[in-house]
Amino acid sequence: MNHDIHIIGGGLAGSEAAWQLAQAGHRVRLSEMRGVEGTPAHKTDDLAELVCSNSFRSDDANANAVGLLHAELRALDSLIMACADAHRVPAGSALAVDRDGFSAAVTERVAAHERIELVRERVDTLPDRPTIIATGPLTAAPLAASILAETGEEALAFFDALAPIVHRDTIDMDVAWFQSRWDKGDGKDYINCPMNKDEYLAFIDALRTGEKTAFKEWEANTPYFDGCMPIEVMAERGVETLRFGPMKPVGLDDPRTGRWPYAVVQLRQDNALGTLWNIVGFQTKLKHAEQVRIFRTIPGLEKAEFARLGGLHRNTFINSPRLLDAELRLKSQPHVRFAGQITGCEGYIESAAVGLLAARFATAELEGRQIASPPVETALGALLSHITGGAEAETFQPMNVNFGLFPPIEGKGKTKKADRKLLYTARARDALAGWIGETA
Repeated sequence: MNHDIHIIGGGLAGSEAAWQLAQAGHRVRLSEMRGVEGTPAHKTDDLAELVCSNSFRSDDANANAVGLLHAELRALDSLIMACADAHRVPAGSALAVDRDGFSAAVTERVAAHERIELVRERVDTLPDRPTIIATGPLTAAPLAASILAETGEEALAFFDALAPIVHRDTIDMDVAWFQSRWDKGDGKDYINCPMNKDEYLAFIDALRTGEKTAFKEWEANTPYFDGCMPIEVMAERGVETLRFGPMKPVGLDDPRTGRWPYAVVQLRQDNALGTLWNIVGFQTKLKHAEQVRIFRTIPGLEKAEFARLGGLHRNTFINSPRLLDAELRLKSQPHVRFAGQITGCEGYIESAAVGLLAARFATAELEGRQIASPPVETALGALLSHITGGAEAETFQPMNVNFGLFPPIEGKGKTKKADRKLLYTARARDALAGWIGETA
């Protein structure tokens, strides 16, 4: 099939971009390396595979910026959101999915589209025709070298990590209990394993002294991104760090005591059947045998069997504020756009969002017209602005969407945090509706 545009990378961003362009009537060649060459993190050849958590985070469009981003993508007929909604699993106020069902659905819909040619191939050089590069943080070395040769800039890098997954029937529910923090969502969407002070302190000591996997040469001196920091690194930052992070006990009442425990380990449902549960926030570089030994000291997990143990791999991204224009085009080669995590956005849904935006800009360009960027008052616009110039190039780091990226509410004086969020989301909905009307 002759194509109008080439998309390289079949992750969340590339799949979303291919779908949006094809739905707009354009012929797409989608190149995905997996199928001929794997990566250190992926386990399947499916498109849009979720390699870390199975959560798209908060789905509350009135209280959270990522929930607002969900709503905006739904309003723009996002493939990723449609497949996530079809394969969601209980997770309180969050949107979590059956990871296998989700990626299989994305693969099926993309592969079946009459205007998308899905090709299993590795692309090593920048094409000379309209292209969207969405190869993600594990871009193959030859293409990464081609990008660096063109830009003259060194890519930044950080580590991303995989959390362990436990078989549900090996969790001791005489010790653990079902409850969402503050009883949000269905109230019982998480499994909670309590710790007293002595158990917690012993656990912290085990994390600090446990044997870790040695870094590879190409991983040396690479900074972590705080959003996926290994559990043992958090433990090194202070004995109380985890109690104010993934192990915080607030809002969780141990039914055996009626009180909050000293610390809590939470597990979240990982598949639709409810047979697999991931340990929330427990990404790690501990050796596998050490993970089994240390995590089985957690009350309720003494006999836990692991469907997957944790791991760690290096991610890379470009210095987008310096290299890209406001439409995600490479300034030195404007026929090339970038999308997804390689741009320095962080998170599944953020990656899909940037893929959608790249596709919308490319669609307009292919049709000989120009569209405005989404208003910065929207989640889409705030994220795009940060990537393409809102952040300082010298200190650019990966970023999740958050209300700190939005312009402040003018003329409202001091407002409560919850009220301020409602003002942000109401303003965003109005701005998005106007932008959709203008760009339709």
